[in-house]
Amino acid sequence: MEISSNIVLGILAVLLIAFVYYLFTNRSKEPEGKEAANSATRQMQLAAYERLILLVDRISLPNLISRLNQPGATAKEMQHLLVQSIKQEYEYNISQQIYVSADAWGAIKNLKEQNILVINQFANTLPPQATGLDLNKFLLEYLMNDKKGALHEVVSEVLSYEAKKLL
Repeated sequence: MEISSNIVLGILAVLLIAFVYYLFTNRSKEPEGKEAANSATRQMQLAAYERLILLVDRISLPNLISRLNQPGATAKEMQHLLVQSIKQEYEYNISQQIYVSADAWGAIKNLKEQNILVINQFANTLPPQATGLDLNKFLLEYLMNDKKGALHEVVSEVLSYEAKKLL
């Protein structure tokens, strides 16, 4: 009887040692797992900021105009082309908002809305027979003369600042 109780005590001791060992090894692994998850999250956030900086560059009015210029297009056709391009670029990148701050996404959204508003307002002030070249010229003159027209630069700086905070 004494031998069987010694065996039971021995088994319990081994189980207790195994349990303590298990607790210590799992606790030491938890921070590594959290650190790896944080690193992966940070990489996704940085990638999102990179994509959004590219978006800002692609929907900035000077780049849109140079990329989409259509000789022979009417002002209305050019207006439609510019607005559609902004909307498509924005929709393509809309999922990036889950990785960036609300302020950063708000800046992107404001840039999109401001650019569409400016394009529509300028297009509506032109005479019906105006060409796409007239609209593009009008928009570029506005950008050169009005500091508010360079909102894309401010948004790029905001995104860069936030991305650098992650590094």
